[in-house]
Amino acid sequence: MIETVLLPFQYPFMNKAFLIMAIIAVPTSLLSCYLVLKGWSLMGDAISHAVLPGIVVAYILNIPLMIGAFCAGMVCALATGFLAQNSRVKEDTIMGIVFSGMFGVGLVLYTKITTDVHLDHVLFGNMLGVAADDLWIAGITAAVVASVILLKQHEFLLHTFDPVQARAVGLRVGWLHYGLLSMISLTIVATLSAVGIILSIGLLIGPGAIAFLLTKRFSQMLLLAVGVTLLSGFLGVYLSFFLNSAPAPTVILVMTGFFIVAFIRAGRRRRKLSMQLTDLPLNS
Repeated sequence: MIETVLLPFQYPFMNKAFLIMAIIAVPTSLLSCYLVLKGWSLMGDAISHAVLPGIVVAYILNIPLMIGAFCAGMVCALATGFLAQNSRVKEDTIMGIVFSGMFGVGLVLYTKITTDVHLDHVLFGNMLGVAADDLWIAGITAAVVASVILLKQHEFLLHTFDPVQARAVGLRVGWLHYGLLSMISLTIVATLSAVGIILSIGLLIGPGAIAFLLTKRFSQMLLLAVGVTLLSGFLGVYLSFFLNSAPAPTVILVMTGFFIVAFIRAGRRRRKLSMQLTDLPLNS
């Protein structure tokens, strides 16, 4: 029985999958809290899809794919911001147009080249085939993003809730805005080898949404988001071994289950509070 339980840990590729999942859990969870509070969930989705043409162009130019992915992500973010500020169209509509257009360009370019890089690995990741370079890239990115967020968490929080007040107190709103976009792009690049383009959005939305349902304090929200992602990552990778399924989708499935539980718990808590307020005696 014990041998069966510990069986996944006997394989090096599984240990690497556990490790890279633990590494990317930190930056994705921390950013997720800001994206959920700011209403930027679609921004993460837009950037994650928009990196595909950058990856293809980088392959054609024979440069590291990560460089192309980051550049494409920043182009998407900057284009979205420029169009939103200079048109009457709402920002979420702009995001949808930009990321779907860039994703379409990436798919067209991909069909025109001959490569040994499988499209499924780009879209859905290849967690069981991560190399040492992938671990180093993910680790350095996680350290940089986590450090910046923890050092500037109050500035980012004020910018998230009230950019006007942030500007009034002397904060560099532009730097905070594009700094956040840059960290989103960096984090998506770091998650490419593990969960791919499409599923990275789940890690940039799910943790923050779950933590938001469980607490009203931002400091606790950050900790809960990281904890939920670590637990979902461990269970997802572990279960995928016995289910013979892909690790990344299994991780997202487990996280979805946690969200459903948190949603039900939050609903019960609201109903209980409502009943308590109803039972309070009215002052005469």
